[in-house]
Amino acid sequence: MDNRAEKLRREILEKTAEYYRLAHAPRQMAPFEPGVSRVNYAGRVFDESEMTNLVDSALEFWLTYGRWSKRFEQGLAQYLGVRFALLVNSGSSANLLAFMTLTSPLLGERQLRRGDEIITVAAGFPTTIAPIIQYGAVPVFVDVELETANVDVFQLEAAWSPKTKAVMLAHTLGNPFDIRAVKAFCEKHDLWLIEDNCDALGSRYDGRLTGTWGDIGTSSFYPPHHMTMGEGGAVYTDNPLLKRIALSIRDWGRDCWCESGVDNTCGCRFTKQFGKLPVGYDHKYVYSHFGYNLKATDMQAAVGCAQLEKFPGFVEKRKANYARLQEGLKDLPQIRIFRPYPESDPSWFGFLMTVRPDAGFTRNDLAKRLEAKNIQTRNLFAGNITKHPCFEALREGVDYRIAAPLVNTDIIMNDSLWIGLYPGMGDGKLDYMVRVIRDLAQGGCP
Repeated sequence: MDNRAEKLRREILEKTAEYYRLAHAPRQMAPFEPGVSRVNYAGRVFDESEMTNLVDSALEFWLTYGRWSKRFEQGLAQYLGVRFALLVNSGSSANLLAFMTLTSPLLGERQLRRGDEIITVAAGFPTTIAPIIQYGAVPVFVDVELETANVDVFQLEAAWSPKTKAVMLAHTLGNPFDIRAVKAFCEKHDLWLIEDNCDALGSRYDGRLTGTWGDIGTSSFYPPHHMTMGEGGAVYTDNPLLKRIALSIRDWGRDCWCESGVDNTCGCRFTKQFGKLPVGYDHKYVYSHFGYNLKATDMQAAVGCAQLEKFPGFVEKRKANYARLQEGLKDLPQIRIFRPYPESDPSWFGFLMTVRPDAGFTRNDLAKRLEAKNIQTRNLFAGNITKHPCFEALREGVDYRIAAPLVNTDIIMNDSLWIGLYPGMGDGKLDYMVRVIRDLAQGGCP
């Protein structure tokens, strides 16, 4: 780079950092006013590093997958302790890519096919099950536990059939499901395990990070999640074949594995025959799968690289915030606070509460009170996905199957909500939420 251009680049980045300090830092450091300041359930936590990375990437103007994307993938894989991580454009795309990877003919007898059954739960976010239905496989729903809001592992055997080929489950709000039991069930029946880790990045079960126990794990980097790049997601695995398939499907389904802007990595770009194509057909335009373009931009990855450096601190703050909320609310008999397994060390995404039947108020009463006090609330996503309009055109027993009555799932749908605990929350916001909930539970002022 020309010395003048390099000098100008440095000046621009210095000015970007100064702009952050003038425009963004004051808002992030503004004092909290109870009842006036909005207590969001989630939000971005960033400083000048994210902004300077973003601008630096924009000045380079590569735009698509490039050095920042590669750096992020390497950093995420290193953090997780896995061999491969692939950056994609959203957590929903990550779940789509993870599932579609298992439909590849390269997997032989273990290839997922239309009509195969995939065990999952109905209490969660729809994009955990959307790829199953969109492909033409059959989700089989089992109930969850009220205490953990995760899969009831004692129902897995009853849900199994000769058509069962995989299990696809999310760790609810950062709380790991009983991974050892699920893993043992999958190994017993030779099933694939997809871990939807979108709400649980940084969580551990028995000392090992979630997302790394299954055959494939997924993450989301949407702003409310554990770290962000605006939009974005990732798929990760230790399996070289699954990585090869996922890379192909992410990048249009092509057989070539050359990085963007690179040609002839294989050294036989014009010499091999593929399928029924003529010998020597350009390998860059050979397609071994019906794929997509799910790549993120390099500018998003640049933000992610700065976030990844902060991430261990984010996890610790989430744990501390959960502990403060739990300590303030644990003695209230009107609400059930969901809990982790003894083997779990969650990187919490949210603080889930279920209003008990004899509480004297309902979930909606609690939600209205909190929202009236400028505290943002969320239901547990779909509650029971089978009750939503998108299921009205589907046939139970054909397009999906319910293995046993979803009793606890419906309780969560009707009686549960969660509040935030993201790293940007200070003690003032956490204590304010505790006071508002305690006032309602103890019959305090409206």
